[in-house]
Amino acid sequence: QVQLVESGGGLVQAGGSLRLSCAASGRTFSRYGMGWFRQAPGKEREFVAAISGIDNSTYYTDSVRGRFTISRDNAKNTLYLQMKSLKPEDTAVYYCATHYRGNYYYRTGYDYWGQGTQVTVSS
Repeated sequence: QVQLVESGGGLVQAGGSLRLSCAASGRTFSRYGMGWFRQAPGKEREFVAAISGIDNSTYYTDSVRGRFTISRDNAKNTLYLQMKSLKPEDTAVYYCATHYRGNYYYRTGYDYWGQGTQVTVSS
């Protein structure tokens, strides 16, 4: 059984930084792509960033490119999301997920999800 546990969320002022972590177990972590999604109140869950399991290629949604960095430590089975220059519109619950097929940008390509961690950015 795959388990994903996010941590690192919290309350931060606009312009601040946070680093999210996602500890994975139950699957050979290095073989699979991983992604971060987020969901704000009343909105659909949206893609944030992804990293491949083959060559660590990275993918970002336009609104976070240049501010967020996704990375992974295969030795620790952990995925990260470094977030800088945070904006109030980044406020959401952030989820990590394991990718198993198709386009990294679509939720349908992910099969296991964590429980989420809240990020709140105050103005």
